[in-house]
Amino acid sequence: MTMPTQGPGPGAGYHPDAGAPHTADEVKSSSLGDLMRQVTTDLSTLMRQEVELAKAEIRQEGKKAGKAAGLFGGAGFGGYMVALFVSIAVWQFLDNVMDSGLAALIVAVIWAAVAAALYSMAKKNAQHVRGLKQTNDSVQRIPDALKPHPEGVTR
Repeated sequence: MTMPTQGPGPGAGYHPDAGAPHTADEVKSSSLGDLMRQVTTDLSTLMRQEVELAKAEIRQEGKKAGKAAGLFGGAGFGGYMVALFVSIAVWQFLDNVMDSGLAALIVAVIWAAVAAALYSMAKKNAQHVRGLKQTNDSVQRIPDALKPHPEGVTR
């Protein structure tokens, strides 16, 4: 899977293929329409790249979250089985203190160990889900000129 990439960053100039002016003389000789077209094209490209980056990160993190959710589900099922077999064991011991109740208790202890192991693995996997870190970092690098500053706006 290819990840969208960003340009070299502010201060490095525009990509030569973009057709953007580089010097003050080139900017002065460009029409306002050409400059606006370039700005809108650049903003459109930036937004598309950010959306693609977010989609890729969501897919990647979704897989991790899905795995952790499955393991938590397994731990929940294991916990259910513990409750079931402990209940059966207690019932058997109260009804008839024989070997069948002890066998049910042994099965319940085994399910408790399975549930504990699944829970431990689920907790470990859930800690690796980190959110949309790359997208967040990338969006924070958008120049301040594009961000609204309502406190500095006068009418």
